[in-house]
Amino acid sequence: QVQLVESGGGLVQPGGSLRLSCAASRSMFSFASMGWYRQAQGKQRELVAAITSGGSTNYADSVKGRFTISRDNAKNTVYLQMNNLKPEDTAVYYCNARSWSQSTYWGQGTQVTVSS
Repeated sequence: QVQLVESGGGLVQPGGSLRLSCAASRSMFSFASMGWYRQAQGKQRELVAAITSGGSTNYADSVKGRFTISRDNAKNTVYLQMNNLKPEDTAVYYCNARSWSQSTYWGQGTQVTVSS
């Protein structure tokens, strides 16, 4: 069973920064891709950013230029650096991993609140 443990959420003022971390319980080479999704209250879960095993990345249009996804294979950890945060970024952020056999795994979620 794969475990994904997120950390780094919290309360931040507009324009501020946060870095989310997601530690996987096994080698990241087990996964074809890893990513971050978010779900705001009353809305559907949406993709924020993803990174493949080869290092290719893609981002939601709403976060391009502000968020950066990266990975540390030695630590089995994927990061989401979030800069210039806006109130509309407020959501629960979930780490996601997809195996080569297309099994999908989720973390428990971490709350990000952007408010003055």
